[in-house]
Amino acid sequence: MRAVVCNSFDGIDALTCVDDAPAPPMAENGVRIRVQAAGINFADTLMCKGEYQVKPPFPFSPGLEVAGEVLEVAPGVTRVSPGDRVMATVHYGGYASEAVTHESTVFAIPDNLDFVSAAAFPIVYGTSHVGLVDKLKVQPGEVLLVHGAAGGVGLTAVEIGKKLGATVIATAGGPEKLAVAKEYGADHLIDYRKEDIRERVKQLTDGRGADCVYDPVGGTAFDASLRCTVQGGRILVVGFASGTVPQIPANILLVKNLSVIGFYWGAHRTLDPELIQRSFDELLGWMAAGDLRPHVSHVFDLADAKDGMNMLLSRKSTGKVVLTTGAAPGPLN
Repeated sequence: MRAVVCNSFDGIDALTCVDDAPAPPMAENGVRIRVQAAGINFADTLMCKGEYQVKPPFPFSPGLEVAGEVLEVAPGVTRVSPGDRVMATVHYGGYASEAVTHESTVFAIPDNLDFVSAAAFPIVYGTSHVGLVDKLKVQPGEVLLVHGAAGGVGLTAVEIGKKLGATVIATAGGPEKLAVAKEYGADHLIDYRKEDIRERVKQLTDGRGADCVYDPVGGTAFDASLRCTVQGGRILVVGFASGTVPQIPANILLVKNLSVIGFYWGAHRTLDPELIQRSFDELLGWMAAGDLRPHVSHVFDLADAKDGMNMLLSRKSTGKVVLTTGAAPGPLN
């Protein structure tokens, strides 16, 4: 099969694209998918460097989410059937023309969603929905501060936050990215390159501050969040796209009665699959009704996976970057 292959933890520059990789074996309760598109995530770049929670044996293909058609199901699988259009999460192996994953991680694609958009859906929408609904417990009328608001999870947090009835303050770098956040419903915009996040949030809320914060960025954005939340506010730690893991001064948590909640969505696929199912039931209902609009700024062929990953790392993309598997195989550029 066609696949992007990682043979060492030397980063994305060491990836190769081949057309003779062995197909993954079927697993118990497994579903084999003919992959049409695969979403690129920051975690994929970490996995290629051996810096992610999951360290697969060599050789492996990165990629945590796919969309395509079901080719085969294991005995006893009733969730989907061969020929179904599906999206799915995988522990790794998504950058390939075939993937096998547990049936509990496979979801039917609504009729109004194409494969590219479906490949951009599971992780970012899943993360933001569980994060906002079950972890932060965002309520109508609350002020929600979203960092990295034009990125994959950030943009879905803006969209879902508005769906939940929050007033959304979005931070991003530059007018182009802020325009995307505004298009997806952000009520107020902060350009962190030119504006002080803490001061602007205070101005926008008449000195009160944000009730809750969704933070996939870390670094100075997290530091600002500590100082611009209300008494008893909540901060959700989703990731560290800035490259800096913040060190939290506990005295601020004490004085302001703040709750800082760590959230790794991927673990919940094993820890609480029923929660993931409930989340996707609601998300896919919203999608079928036309209430969600997955945003894909760039699409690359599988052979250009390195370019797609660098596009994400350079912060030149908005929403999601997606790979497609249909073109002829060739070397990575």
